[in-house]
Amino acid sequence: MIHHAMKVIFPIALALALPSAFAANTPPRNETTIVLDENAVKNLGIETVEAEESAFDRTLFALGEVEHTSQSHSVLSSRAAGRIAEVFFHEGDFVTKGDVIARVESRQAGNPPPVIELKAPASGLVTESQAHLGAPVEPDATLMKILDLSTVWVIAKISQNDASILKEGLTAKIRVPAIGNKELTAKFLHLGVGADAQMATIDAVFALPNPNNELRPGMRTELSLIASQRNAVLSIPREALQGDRSNRFVFIKDYEIANTFVRVPVVTGDQNRERVEITSGLYPGDEVVIQGAYALSFAGKGSVSLKEALDAAHGHPHNEDGTEMTKEQIAAAKGHEAHNHSRSPLVTSLSITCALLFIAVLAMAYIIRNRLKA
Repeated sequence: MIHHAMKVIFPIALALALPSAFAANTPPRNETTIVLDENAVKNLGIETVEAEESAFDRTLFALGEVEHTSQSHSVLSSRAAGRIAEVFFHEGDFVTKGDVIARVESRQAGNPPPVIELKAPASGLVTESQAHLGAPVEPDATLMKILDLSTVWVIAKISQNDASILKEGLTAKIRVPAIGNKELTAKFLHLGVGADAQMATIDAVFALPNPNNELRPGMRTELSLIASQRNAVLSIPREALQGDRSNRFVFIKDYEIANTFVRVPVVTGDQNRERVEITSGLYPGDEVVIQGAYALSFAGKGSVSLKEALDAAHGHPHNEDGTEMTKEQIAAAKGHEAHNHSRSPLVTSLSITCALLFIAVLAMAYIIRNRLKA
């Protein structure tokens, strides 16, 4: 409670103590405020979320590739020589341990010759096959290669400077573009057998479950590793942040005027794939624009003037820059308006008089010209 009160009191006290500094550094409200009507808000598709204090993960990013595990290999072979009589599975098929893959007609004597069934030694994907109908079979020759892909490895290239964060059981969030925007979770197993001295990287091996067999060796991956975590960090979604590195800003929903948004400069800290830390410029509960923020950057001052919006909201007049009019300003404005109204009949009378004089001059000129001709 005390902390919250200090957050409210301190800015007020500072503003009272240093009014000239605030006046010099803070632009007029009308230059940072965009007032829209309800239709404009809908057309821009504006959506907001609250800035919040929560646990914040500092993450490292890395690229990687899906690989099969070292235990995933199995092969199909025949103990007896013969000829392929039937084939039930081919390259690209998934097999289950015990499935009859092919039948081999043995070279042993018999009428008909004995037939040997070749069964899958393990479940997995058939990646290579030499089992073609009618092909000869030699004892112990490899007919098929099968890969168990129920769990795959992701081999990531990690900077050697960051390798110290790799601990057994460390989790990584992984995206594989080939299967869409799914977010998968993998666990760190161990480092690779060697390092790349030229690129200053080292291989990190992560185990990734693959229950639906969607993943294939060679698929590219994007990894996000949690390097550290801090609590009570004020952060916002990354899509809310606008501007370049030297001029970061966000748009927040105005506290008092509907359909109104204020451009606020911010200072950022760490960021991860989803959120960015805000170290200055926002308070918890500020509603930041996430959808339509880019369009607001080009909306100018909006479709309604700030003065009109404030006058309607508060019921008393304001200046164009958004400040409240003082008693002196209100009196001066009324005097100016009254002066304009009082001067208006006089201006009208003078205009009519001038018009009549002009007509009289034309008439006199016409009469004089006719007399001279006579």
